Amino acid sequence: MIDQVTGFKAAAVRAGLKKQLDKTDMGVIFSDTPATAAAVFTTSRVKAAPVQLSMSRIVSGQCRAVLINAGNANACTGPEGLRDAEELTALLADRLHLETGLVLAASTGVIGARLNKEAMTAAIPKLVESLHPAGLTEVAEAMMTTDTVKKTVFKEMNLGGVPVRMFGMVKGAGMIRPDMATMLCFVVTDAAVEAGFLNQVLREAVDASFHRITVDGDTSTNDTVLVMANGRCAGPVIDGTSGSVGLQFGRMLQETLVELAEMVVKDGEGATKLVRIILQGARDAAQAKAAAMTVAESSLVKTAIFGRDANWGRIMAALGRSGAEFDPEMTDIIFDQVKLVSQGRWAGAEAERAATQVLQQPELTITIDIKAGPAAFTALTCDLSIDYIKINADYRS
Repeated sequence: MIDQVTGFKAAAVRAGLKKQLDKTDMGVIFSDTPATAAAVFTTSRVKAAPVQLSMSRIVSGQCRAVLINAGNANACTGPEGLRDAEELTALLADRLHLETGLVLAASTGVIGARLNKEAMTAAIPKLVESLHPAGLTEVAEAMMTTDTVKKTVFKEMNLGGVPVRMFGMVKGAGMIRPDMATMLCFVVTDAAVEAGFLNQVLREAVDASFHRITVDGDTSTNDTVLVMANGRCAGPVIDGTSGSVGLQFGRMLQETLVELAEMVVKDGEGATKLVRIILQGARDAAQAKAAAMTVAESSLVKTAIFGRDANWGRIMAALGRSGAEFDPEMTDIIFDQVKLVSQGRWAGAEAERAATQVLQQPELTITIDIKAGPAAFTALTCDLSIDYIKINADYRS
């Protein structure tokens, strides 16, 4: 039962929605039994039709299935796009013998074009016929766009004497920034979880994961993180009164999302390095986050990292415009274990050579101590390469 979660089935097919016609591009995740559900969506004012639809339906705290497609975002398509999403989910609900309100939709791809509803309509019966317990990884692959690898996490944990399984998948490589980042993420678990508590721990987990990553500082119209819990593990319902079991489940979900978030940054469009920015010594949590994310999103910092140039001046410049209050002459900047800047000043040629060696690695940590208070924040970013420009210049062609 590796990478399988009791009571969940999934499948993916080729519907002809992607430019690469040999790739799967449409999938379904289905729970055999009623499942509680919680979701977080894009904060953009421009919300795609599937986001609008799913936001209206998730308020029930229940979901039995989600219809997922790549190749077309179904965004900026007006009332017709929303109607397309409604009709396609209704078709899937009918095939699965479900209430339409228990089926959500998620799309990713090019903005501004109507869905190929005819192709998707033809694919739905094939999807339902193909549903099987090992199909989750198939969906993870089908929803890829500029991703170079499929991204999945499987966990099993004993909660209160009951084995609980959790499977998470994410797609995302570009248009990635906080406010959740640009991606589709689905997590299924056979734990029994009360809907309100599931919503609470999901938001906490998103804050600790997808709200801390950036690839290019852009946000999409389709971002969705959905968690479904069907209770098939036969354990008691986990809620806010479950004590240590509730805490364990929250940690399990958070660890899953943190691992998925790291995979997104590692697979950032054109990225060659994963960089952890640790900002410490800020006056408060808000200033710590602002300073860390300003450095993490700086194009000048990211291009210097790509060029393996320990250009600490770019970090100081980013800090200076972050809004954080600090004394530049007290600031330390450390590349892994190499202190390149001490109290606002260059530590010398030997330290620069050592920091440049750190930049040869595929993963590194830059620690910044501004010594203004007790708060800290960690952000995940990547370098900005020539390939990023090539990928996005050719995205629609």
